[in-house]
Amino acid sequence: MFQAVREGVYMGTLGATSTTTLAANPFLKEIFGYAPETAEHLVLPFDSARFVDPQARTSFLTELDKHGAVADYLLRLRKVDGTPAWIEVTATATPAAEGAALEIEALVRDVSERKKREDQSRDGRYQMLQAEKMAALGQTISGVAHELNNPLATILSWAERLSERAELDDKTKRGLEVILGESERAARIVRNLLTFARKRQTTRAMVDLNQVVRETLALRAYEQRVTNIEVVEALSTGLPEVFADGHQIKQVLLNLLINAEQACIAENGRGTIVIRTSHDTDRGSVVLEVNDNGPGVPEEAQGRIFDPFFTTKEVGKGTGLGLTVAYAIVQEHSGRIWLTSKKGEGSSFFVELPVSGQHLNAPAARAAQQPVSLEAFKGLKVLVVEDEPALAMAVAEALQDAGFEVDRAGDGEEGLTRLTESSYDLIVCDLKMPRIDGMQFYRAMAAATPALARRVIFVTGDVAGTDAERFLEETACRWLSKPFRLGDLLRAARDTLS
Repeated sequence: MFQAVREGVYMGTLGATSTTTLAANPFLKEIFGYAPETAEHLVLPFDSARFVDPQARTSFLTELDKHGAVADYLLRLRKVDGTPAWIEVTATATPAAEGAALEIEALVRDVSERKKREDQSRDGRYQMLQAEKMAALGQTISGVAHELNNPLATILSWAERLSERAELDDKTKRGLEVILGESERAARIVRNLLTFARKRQTTRAMVDLNQVVRETLALRAYEQRVTNIEVVEALSTGLPEVFADGHQIKQVLLNLLINAEQACIAENGRGTIVIRTSHDTDRGSVVLEVNDNGPGVPEEAQGRIFDPFFTTKEVGKGTGLGLTVAYAIVQEHSGRIWLTSKKGEGSSFFVELPVSGQHLNAPAARAAQQPVSLEAFKGLKVLVVEDEPALAMAVAEALQDAGFEVDRAGDGEEGLTRLTESSYDLIVCDLKMPRIDGMQFYRAMAAATPALARRVIFVTGDVAGTDAERFLEETACRWLSKPFRLGDLLRAARDTLS
């Protein structure tokens, strides 16, 4: 049985620094990669050199000495060729005659494959749980964005209208320019929130990940130089391109880099960051790794590291949104992001992105915006369907100044009534309204007056929700994200009417 059993059997003595093997069966030799003819006394599975973590050997011996036995005890040991393996040990121990060592009899199993499956399963459950949390938060953020974008759109529209008045003095003009600038700044903040709520339109093309890495590192080069951060590039050659939004992937990498830099500086006042890229042909993906030699992430914090507003930094040193934004962007690209870390041994963040076989042309450069001629608008009639009175007034007056005749409706129901009373050349309609919303209004309007269905401009505070995104794609109507500039509205009107 000793010779034939498909389980490693070991008998020997273990001391603090030395190991003596009395018996080792053939399967134990196979587990650790020893040649079958190797003498048993040369088979040393529990020698100090075999332990990946030297402290684990001390803990193992302490447990045996204290309880006289262990059951299914998990160890990370190296095989003869140096490759690590997960080994499960069930053993009994008694003090050796000299008292300085333990005599043990052990059954040994290689459970590396089982551990790999468990890790993958746990990672899958974690990713699913994180996705559910992000979906719930996304719904909340979407509503908040809509409520913020409406007043921002009103402020921006009125400031823009007032700034066009010729009789304003210089001081008033400067004040209005500040209002315009700060309104747009607030709008950018809202868009950043929408990024991790997965409510933002993206522009994707075939992207060279290595090039994104180089461009991002160039942005941090000066900061890294003055803070004594050394960056090592280990970029794989021949890396396939990925279909992605290059700016968003750069944002992910920036967040990971800044976190790594701060961790290194806080621990040592300096540090080393390694950036690796690789191609996983089996999974059809490319992998980006950001590794640092900082303090590592405590195990109890690793399960919350991607949660919104969770941070391990001191108060005032971080918002807790950087990794959340990174997680949302990677999820939006059908990829995954994860962390491996041990306290005191640094951290590695991995970003995996699928490789697309469909090569699309990069989006054309945006043409310079030309002033809109107002002559074409004179005498045309437009209906503004908007439930925010202040914004509706600003939009209506801007359209009137452009030459339109303007009617207003406070919601979709009133808008449908207006359509029965008059004919219109153009409709400007909010998507989210009480009673009858923009989508319901459009379907009823298109059924009654199909010719008007392609002359609608939608405005919306939460650009792309699940239903709204599909709806906008189906209708192929132009739309503007609140807050918008009045010039953009007039350009959309010109394009729609043409």
